[in-house]
Amino acid sequence: MNNFQYSRASDVADAIRLLAADPGAKLIAGGTNLIDLMKENVERPSRLIDISRLPLRDIEETADGGLRIGALVPNSDLAYHPLIEQRYPLLASAILAGASAQLRNMASVGGNLMQRTRCAYFYDTTTPCNKRSPGTGCSARDGLNRNHAILGTSTSCIATNPSDMSVALAALGALVHIAGRTGERTVALTDFHRLPDDKPHLDTNLGSGEIITAIELPPQGFARNYSYLKIRDRLSYAFALVSVAAAIELEGNAISEARLALGGVAHKPWRSPEAEAALRGQAATPDHFGRAADLLLQGATARSHNGFKIELARRAVVRALIQATNATPQSQAHKKIA
Repeated sequence: MNNFQYSRASDVADAIRLLAADPGAKLIAGGTNLIDLMKENVERPSRLIDISRLPLRDIEETADGGLRIGALVPNSDLAYHPLIEQRYPLLASAILAGASAQLRNMASVGGNLMQRTRCAYFYDTTTPCNKRSPGTGCSARDGLNRNHAILGTSTSCIATNPSDMSVALAALGALVHIAGRTGERTVALTDFHRLPDDKPHLDTNLGSGEIITAIELPPQGFARNYSYLKIRDRLSYAFALVSVAAAIELEGNAISEARLALGGVAHKPWRSPEAEAALRGQAATPDHFGRAADLLLQGATARSHNGFKIELARRAVVRALIQATNATPQSQAHKKIA
């Protein structure tokens, strides 16, 4: 373990000040990812700024009928909150599909958004990795890349975003509230995470010295016709090979609104306005679902070991939309593949 300094922020402004004073500092709340990274020498912060006692644990209704979720709300508390279970069950389902009960008890909402890829080469400091050490190369491109991205990749990186919660938040159209030295700003969840391009070491568009303060959910929660389907190698405590957050509104058998997001396939939760638009006004049939899946996966490219993910993702989209149509969402006894 490398030496580091420790500070406890007294409020959000203090956390921002401490970040500004030390460019090598990292924020810590639950620490479920950061501590692992420090143990592996992937992260070597000069200072840990403890924000666990900041007043960011409230879940409140907004004036327009949505919800504002404090950045320090534990994942478990969010998943089991009555308003989330009743109005945003897609989000509850995605959270409960991730990690283990013990980790969900510790992990915060803001920390979940900030967690880093689980690419084995990123964790292995003996191998080149542009995300860990910019300019050294990407070992995964010609290495063992079964779990890696098929969408939005670059020559610099093919890592995936590991979050389940973020996939549901992307589908729901959530907003991220951010505070920094120049004030407060709000960014769409779909714009919060970045594609790798030539700067894969930057996972998000969070600026230097900025902190997530809250997540905001819109009033529309798709509480009836939804499903979060996670396909992974084992039944629990595993990251997605492919996951799908599907939500629709029906008028009879016609789709009046549709949301689709993919996880486990890109550097960020993957949405396509074209795929969603193709569903609106159409009958809720497997043929139309397959067309939407094709649009969502447009431009997908395979590496040597992950080509199966393209067809897997297509089938998962169709299946999740069928489940959403029938109001029979995937249970938390998620299926495993052979």
